[in-house]
Amino acid sequence: MQKDATSVLGTPQSTQNLDSTKHLPWTRQDTTWMLSLFGTAVGAGILFLPINAGMGGFWPLVLMAAIIGPMTYLAHRGLSRFVCSSSIPGSDITQVVEEHFGVGAGKAITVLYFFAIYPIVLIYGVGITNTVDSFIVNQLGMASPPRFILSGVLILGMMAVMVAGEKFMLKVTQLLVYPLVGILAFMSIYLIPEWKMDALQVVPEAGAFLGTVWLTIPVLVFAFNHSPAISQFSVSLKRDHGANASRKADVILRNTSMMLVGFVMLFVFSCVLSLSPAQLAEAKAQNLPILSYLANVHSSGFVSYFGPLIAFIAIVSSFFGHYMGATEGMKGVIVKQLRSSGKSVTDAKINKFILGFMFVTIWAVAVINPSILGMIEALGGPIIAAILYLMPMYAVYKVPALKAYRGRISNIFVIIAGLLAMTAILFGFFR
Repeated sequence: MQKDATSVLGTPQSTQNLDSTKHLPWTRQDTTWMLSLFGTAVGAGILFLPINAGMGGFWPLVLMAAIIGPMTYLAHRGLSRFVCSSSIPGSDITQVVEEHFGVGAGKAITVLYFFAIYPIVLIYGVGITNTVDSFIVNQLGMASPPRFILSGVLILGMMAVMVAGEKFMLKVTQLLVYPLVGILAFMSIYLIPEWKMDALQVVPEAGAFLGTVWLTIPVLVFAFNHSPAISQFSVSLKRDHGANASRKADVILRNTSMMLVGFVMLFVFSCVLSLSPAQLAEAKAQNLPILSYLANVHSSGFVSYFGPLIAFIAIVSSFFGHYMGATEGMKGVIVKQLRSSGKSVTDAKINKFILGFMFVTIWAVAVINPSILGMIEALGGPIIAAILYLMPMYAVYKVPALKAYRGRISNIFVIIAGLLAMTAILFGFFR
């Protein structure tokens, strides 16, 4: 079994260098990145996972809770190591892909990377509009505002934070995540008296049990996904830690995964046990985040007002990370196409085009209001699995810079998880 410590090129470090870097102290910047990654993932995890996962019953959810931690950590670690393997300073994922796989494959994977993240940004445009609209109507007792105006204002506000720059975005995310974690934990505990323990007595037969887990894996992958922020996260660590970037990333990603599983799964269990399968199906039909649905059916004033607040904070914090990844992917696609056509590349013009494209399309989809869970099942989970789970594992066995990571059981686990996520949609179709 190879050691985890590697140089920035992925080759083992000397024993002397390994000893000198054995202990990397945890810093305030590490905490900032952990919270940013947590914020990127937690939106989907607490808004949509309880609905899909809970409809299958309690015991399949227990198995999901057991496997999602290793799945999340190992997959994101693989993607981070892939980005850190570049020999070119400052290379983001779209540039690393071209460096390792060539121009043609680089274009194809960059397009796939964009389409893995872009639909999620659209989902959050729909989610934030529905959450605020539901709060205005059900909690404030006011008339529903025109959807095109409400969605436009909300999307402009979220995009304005991103335009202000990475440092400002990280500060805003940190400010949002602290209250999110606190209220989320309190909400999970607050719902305990509402738990219906009869759900524990319903045990599906083996086929239905495994089928439920298989069908839910794409939503699990989506719910715990923070891959859109991994590229810039890894670039930042390479800039600050050089050869130790991968080792530092491993620690931050491990802590992020533990934090995610602890807080999100506690909340998911609490929601599933306090609502009936019929209520979860109703939430899905209404295209509402679980917190907004809880606020509408729960008699408690605390749940009625803090539920939508948590949903709002979770969507905003998650939007930032996904928007960052989507714009990075789109810029990579445009730059590669312009260069192959022999045309000049002007960053300012490209950035303005991307900004306009993102606003118009997110706004349009938010007005149309398609099914959120339908988009996750059909687009989000399977495409994310291809980029996050399978592509880094393919790179491990094809790229010399990642040779040190070959021959590990964890690689097989990640590949199987990725294949299950990609084939679940076929299983659901033929079921």
